[in-house]
Amino acid sequence: MRYVSLDLETTGGNADRHQIIELAAVVEDTRHLLPLTALPSFRRVVRHPEYVGTAGALALNARLLEELARKDDNPELCTPPELVPQLRGFLLQHGFKVDKHDCVVVTLAGKNIGPFDVPFLRHLPGWGTLVRHEPALLDPAVFYLNWRKDTRLPTMSICKARAHFADDTVAHQALADALDVVQLLRPFYELPLYKQINQE
Repeated sequence: MRYVSLDLETTGGNADRHQIIELAAVVEDTRHLLPLTALPSFRRVVRHPEYVGTAGALALNARLLEELARKDDNPELCTPPELVPQLRGFLLQHGFKVDKHDCVVVTLAGKNIGPFDVPFLRHLPGWGTLVRHEPALLDPAVFYLNWRKDTRLPTMSICKARAHFADDTVAHQALADALDVVQLLRPFYELPLYKQINQE
């Protein structure tokens, strides 16, 4: 199957008030694996007339705000109304098809994709008409859950540690985090969980 690993950086956690300032998407085809660095990828930083956010989120994304403040030409810069049409163009370029309503439909993957990213995506002009996601979402946390010891789904950092990544810190950079999700999911392509259970 093909899925899109998507990650956002935002000015805070309230989708009704705060803003997307970075979006990255990586296309993964589980039948034709490529090196992570060769996967089709899309990244945009999103310029707003003004920014509303929490101190913590703005401090975490200081590098993005500096990038957004620069006046030089940046091919990865866009405005909110441009973001979904540009993502749609990227998806069509990489073989995704439109449905009968001329909407590109994708399966999304990401850490906390459902509770965090999707509410922000729904606020974007064109989301749901130009691009929409399948109802089912892929979150790597369930694959790294210790059912006997954990009291909540593991964080991205815990997932990376349990997957034996050389570095278990979270970049908080959309493209790097989207690639981490692909890397976390890849060990389960060849031996899905239902086959692991049947072998016990």
